[in-house]
Amino acid sequence: MLWCYLLWYLVVFFKYFEPNLELWLTSLGLAIIVGVSLTLNAASGGVPVSQANLWQTFRFFLTPFCVSSFSALVKGKGFFLIFSPKAEEVILSLSLCLGFCALAFFAKRVYKQSSVV
Repeated sequence: MLWCYLLWYLVVFFKYFEPNLELWLTSLGLAIIVGVSLTLNAASGGVPVSQANLWQTFRFFLTPFCVSSFSALVKGKGFFLIFSPKAEEVILSLSLCLGFCALAFFAKRVYKQSSVV
């Protein structure tokens, strides 16, 4: 599911990109603040930070960056929640998500069948 979120974000990113340094620095600052708190929270759950999964830690920082920059990119553009007012953008995002899910489904089936043999 996280990959679908990323695909949705990338559609918005490429359609509404703004070269506003303040927007990206603010998103980066929020990502650092929230990412550190999420990492510390995960560490307090019994897993030392040094042993944390690197991919999980990366997501702790990437997710708030994407959320804050998404919000800034779509501000005043007529979005409803995460949905663009342009049907073709919603269709593109949904198509990418469904295509990815179908690809993952079939890849898992092929892997499962090849490991049985």
